[in-house]
Amino acid sequence: MQAKLVTKIDANPLLSKHTNENALLRVAAYCRVSTDANDQLESYKAQVAYYSDAIAKNPRWRFVDIYADEGITGTQDKKRKDFMRMIRDCNKGKIDLILTKSVARFARNTVDSLKYVRQLKAMGIGVFFEEQNLDSLKADSEMLIGFHSVMAQAESENISANVRWGIQQRMKSGTFAFRYNIIGYRKGADGQPEIVPEEAEIVKKVYEMFLFGNSIDQIKAYLEAKQIKTRKGKTVWEKHAIRNMLTNERYTGDMLLQKTYTENPISKKVKKNRGEMAKYLVSNNHPAIIDKDTFKLVQMEMAKRSNKRVTSDLSITGKGKYSGKCALTDLLVCGECGSAYRRRTWTKKGKSKKVWRCLSRLEHGTEFCKHSISVDETKLNEAIHRAMRKITEQREAFNLIFSELSYAATGDDTVLDVGAIEQEIATLVETSNSYVALMASTEGDKERYRTEIVNINQKITVLRGELERVKAVIASSEKVNIEIERLKKLFENMGNAFNLTDEMILRRMVEYIRVMSEGKIIVVFKGGMIVEEYL
Repeated sequence: MQAKLVTKIDANPLLSKHTNENALLRVAAYCRVSTDANDQLESYKAQVAYYSDAIAKNPRWRFVDIYADEGITGTQDKKRKDFMRMIRDCNKGKIDLILTKSVARFARNTVDSLKYVRQLKAMGIGVFFEEQNLDSLKADSEMLIGFHSVMAQAESENISANVRWGIQQRMKSGTFAFRYNIIGYRKGADGQPEIVPEEAEIVKKVYEMFLFGNSIDQIKAYLEAKQIKTRKGKTVWEKHAIRNMLTNERYTGDMLLQKTYTENPISKKVKKNRGEMAKYLVSNNHPAIIDKDTFKLVQMEMAKRSNKRVTSDLSITGKGKYSGKCALTDLLVCGECGSAYRRRTWTKKGKSKKVWRCLSRLEHGTEFCKHSISVDETKLNEAIHRAMRKITEQREAFNLIFSELSYAATGDDTVLDVGAIEQEIATLVETSNSYVALMASTEGDKERYRTEIVNINQKITVLRGELERVKAVIASSEKVNIEIERLKKLFENMGNAFNLTDEMILRRMVEYIRVMSEGKIIVVFKGGMIVEEYL
């Protein structure tokens, strides 16, 4: 048996550009700085100049490109546009070697760093890290690259923690900088926020429209129709921008800090702070555009609309939807089954008309609602208009509604007392008059009636004194007076041209309207007053 013979066959140097001394390598460089600070930008320019010169001077290297990301984080590859362009060029076979300053410049995310080094190595493309003197194509390089990647990621996490600590300290001390990313404010000469008058009027109008019953869509349509520009100078408004305006406490002069937080420095995913971290409320930080009472009312109305009960059995989400287009949508209910009424269009012989029908009847036929009626919209509007006219002619009832309206608009519970006191006085006066009539007609014991009349008159005197006190409080409230004057003008201008489908005052006056099968409606006003009208 012959002895084993082992013969070494050397690798062909022509097949590997990296080991072939005569091969021409296509070389690129990758540079990155993480901030836009002046010293970082100088470093960025120095890196670009250095690699351009180094590649040009090496006779074995042919210059491909300098890939550079300026002011970009190294923890997320998707945000580094030039880095991703370099990877795409590698996949196209345009690059043989990549030069970079250090592992930290290449990536601060251990997973990304190793992923791309392995991906490039599989294509025969090397990455040379100058500070660490590492070549990714060498067999023992991956462990060292992984070690330095871990160090780079740890450094990034440490920097992030220090930055977060500094931000939180400014929040605690109330020195956190005001962000001018909302309409209505600008930086003043003293470096502090100041109100932009013309923009502040826009904010006030949006709040007023919302409280008056308009939906976000209606407010959006109004702003665009008036060619009012957004903070970025656009004439098309996003609904979320209007919603943010209505929920931003900065318009009240306060700042609520750390409403969101970054989950970690690697993913940089921003999450809403639902109690995971502390929040800091800085009160009276800057001039207010919206007073706190109005802001509170808007938040209450926002919550009310978002939690509107579902009316249709065909609803998928289980939630109702607020409608600002027609006031009757949320007010009209069936007297037979209690379901909401919905607006429909009937067309016959080319002619159409608007009618209102029970939603349960529409969806289930007569199974659950046998006797509900369809109501012509014109007749319905006329009947509601008559009911509203009747209530405004009844002084005591109207005063009670009026106080309810003022309270809804101002949030001042003092105004509720006016209607209640005046109604109580009216009831006592009526009772006193009945006793006077009885005392005059009886031939018996008149003293009993006289005692009752005296007691009632004493109560009336006390109530009138209280009424004067409450009215004096209201008179001193500019906010209440402004709202009362505005409501009075609305009633004065209502006239016969009052359109119930457009005017949001209906929402403010009426609790609900019940449509009865016998062809009449029962209008229940704020404060409990009821008026019946036939259609």
